[in-house]
Amino acid sequence: MQYSKMLNSIYHHLPNMISSVRILMAPLLLYLAIEQQARIYIAVLLFTVFTDALDGYLARQLNAVSELGAQLDSWGDFFVYATMAVSAWLLWPDIILREQFYVIIIICSFTIPVLTGLLKFKKLTSYHTISVKIAVGITILSYFLLFTGLLSWPVKAAAICCVYAGIEEILITLMSQKKKTVDVKSIWHVLKENESNSTTMD
Repeated sequence: MQYSKMLNSIYHHLPNMISSVRILMAPLLLYLAIEQQARIYIAVLLFTVFTDALDGYLARQLNAVSELGAQLDSWGDFFVYATMAVSAWLLWPDIILREQFYVIIIICSFTIPVLTGLLKFKKLTSYHTISVKIAVGITILSYFLLFTGLLSWPVKAAAICCVYAGIEEILITLMSQKKKTVDVKSIWHVLKENESNSTTMD
């Protein structure tokens, strides 16, 4: 019985443990970039991206979704994405300068919504909107394609998706009547919730 409880506890905390591992990968990625170990950096980054997908999947499958898990996931994303930007500059400055317009757009699209949420709620938002998931997927794919020299045009598509996702997150923060900072699928869900609350008050 005690073994079963311990096993259940491990399963319940497994997604959070994976998110914590992702946070710990950020210094390693930065170190590899400083040491100009581009191939190893790409390999480690692939593993880090895999853990990002894995923790959310396990949280849903194990019914271990929690606000703490969402916050850890967001902090992991913040540290890893910030490290990816710095590391790209250290490893491939020429490519960054060539694509700087789109790179700046992508960085701003990720950082401005975060700062907006911090200013309003005094905590890191973790909406996990559908548009952000799409934007992140396309951005990471374009990152690998760009810096491995395969394709450069996907970064333009990533910039467009990131702008839309960023604007939607900002609007969600500004329009949210409650301090719900996790798991908001889209702006339309906020509008429906606001309309429902308004009807209830009437």
